Amino acid sequence: MKHLILLNDPPYGTERSFNGQRMDHALAKSDPDADITVFLMADAVLCANAGQKAPDGYYNLERMIRRVLSSKGRLLMCGTCMDARGLAEGDMMEGPKRSTMDELAQATLAADKVMVF
Repeated sequence: MKHLILLNDPPYGTERSFNGQRMDHALAKSDPDADITVFLMADAVLCANAGQKAPDGYYNLERMIRRVLSSKGRLLMCGTCMDARGLAEGDMMEGPKRSTMDELAQATLAADKVMVF
């Protein structure tokens, strides 16, 4: 099954992006053959910012994204949202791909399930 997970909130301050990543991990664990795409929009593009330093005992979105990528998931970042926040590809961790609304539209059409956090 193809899943598309859209994240909109920043990595810290709310738990929506954290919960979206938890869902992604649960789907990958429950169905190893699942095709999972995560699309970061708005402040969620900051979830893929390299070098995050969360306090001990606190979740770290950069590490969670690495788990997405290691389980063959695809992680896309809204290029317009990156530009609006002054983020360049060099600011981001390795693995996530700068993307477009056209690519999001194609992923939405291809998905069996779409979840928004």
